[in-house]
Amino acid sequence: MTFEVCIDIDAIGFVNSQNDKSRRIIETRLKSLEQDPFPGKGGDKELLNLRPDVKIYRLHIGHSFTAFYEIEGRIVFVN
Repeated sequence: MTFEVCIDIDAIGFVNSQNDKSRRIIETRLKSLEQDPFPGKGGDKELLNLRPDVKIYRLHIGHSFTAFYEIEGRIVFVN
């Protein structure tokens, strides 16, 4: 079961502005959301408890980057 990952245009611009190594790391971690975007073992993903009706997730990418995303059905929206 896979998910479609949609990345916000501003996020794409940020990723593209990084050096090759950082860009490769970010792209690899974002691609991993296709297989399992939900928090679980490993601790690199977590659900933020903002409001009962809002589910925002956080993905830690190395020590330098964090991605925020929402899941709607089979689509992951990265902001």
